[in-house]
Amino acid sequence: MSPTLSRRTLLAGLLASPFVLNACSKGEEYVPDPEKLQIYSSQHQNVTEAWAKAFTEATGIETQVRAGKDSSMGHQIVQEGDASPADVFLTENSPAMTVVERAGLLAPVDEATIGQVREGMAPSSGLWTAIAARSTVLIYNPSKITEAELPQSMMDLADPAWDGRWGCAPGGADFQAIVAGMLADRGEAETTAWLEGLERGATVYQNNIATMKAVNAGEVPVGIMYHYYWYRDQAGDKAGSGNTQLHYFGNQDPGAFVSLSAGGVLAGSDKAEQAQQFLAFVTGPEGQEILATSKSMEYAVGVDVESDPALPPLDGLDAPPVDPFTLNSDQVTDLMTDAGIL
Repeated sequence: MSPTLSRRTLLAGLLASPFVLNACSKGEEYVPDPEKLQIYSSQHQNVTEAWAKAFTEATGIETQVRAGKDSSMGHQIVQEGDASPADVFLTENSPAMTVVERAGLLAPVDEATIGQVREGMAPSSGLWTAIAARSTVLIYNPSKITEAELPQSMMDLADPAWDGRWGCAPGGADFQAIVAGMLADRGEAETTAWLEGLERGATVYQNNIATMKAVNAGEVPVGIMYHYYWYRDQAGDKAGSGNTQLHYFGNQDPGAFVSLSAGGVLAGSDKAEQAQQFLAFVTGPEGQEILATSKSMEYAVGVDVESDPALPPLDGLDAPPVDPFTLNSDQVTDLMTDAGIL
C-alpha cells in the first residue's frame, strides 16, 4: 500500500470510528478533516492558531490544528508512520522534531524557506527549520544571593557546594532540551556527572513557572529555566518574578543554550505543496511578526525581523554552537532515568 493510500485509509477510518484520537485543543476531540491542512502542534496554542488563521486569510487554504506536548506528539507521529494525518509538525523544542526526523518521516524543507531564517537556525540535514527560539537562563533572587556569588557556568551546579541551593523542572520537555544541548556540546560523561549532581542536590519543581515562583519566594536562591516565562510575568503584575532577576551565562556555556522551536513537513503528506506554503508563511516576515507581537516573548528567527524589544538581542546571547540535528531526546531520557531523575 502506498503512503498516500494508507494515509487516506487511516483518515477515513478515523472519521468513521466512534473512538477518535486524543484531544485537539481546549478539550475538543481531534477528528481530522481530510480537506484541511493538518497541523500537529506542540507550540504555544495562541501562536499556532494565529499563524493558522493568518495563513488561511492570505492563501484561502483551510487548516486544522491538533495540539499536544512535544515528546508525546513526536512519538505519536512516529507511531502513525506514513499513515499519519499530519501534514505539518510544529514543536516547542527541536528534540521532538529529531525523533520524527530519525524515523525518516520528514520531507526536505524548501531552500527558500530555510533562507528566510537566520544562519544556524536550521539543521544540517535541511529536513526542518526553526520557527522560534528560546534561551536558557539562570533566575536568581538578589535577597538570597548576590550577583558575584552566582555560578560562572551552569555546569558548576553539579558541585556539592550547590546542593539544596538550586531548582529546576527536569520532568518537562523544556529542561530535557537543555540537557540535550549539554549532551551534544559536552558529551555523555560530563552530562551524566551533571545529572548525578542534579539528582543529589537540586530541588525539583513541576515546570518552569513553578521554578520561577520558588526562586521568587526564596525557597531556593537560583533556578534554571527558559527566559520567556520571566519576561511574560514582568510584562504583567510580576507576581511570580518581582523579587528576581535573570542571569545570562553567555561564553558558549551549556547554560546559554538556545533551543529552537521547529517546523517540518511530513513526507507522507498528500498536501505537500500546501504544507511547504504554510512553513514558508510561518518563517516569512508576516509569520515572524505575528510571533514577535504575540506576547509569547519567544525570539523571532526570521531574517530582519525584530523580537519583542524587552528581550536582549538573540545574536548577543553567545550560545554554544550545537547543530540541532544532533539533539537526542531519547538518549537524554535514558540518562535521566539512569540517574534516578525520571
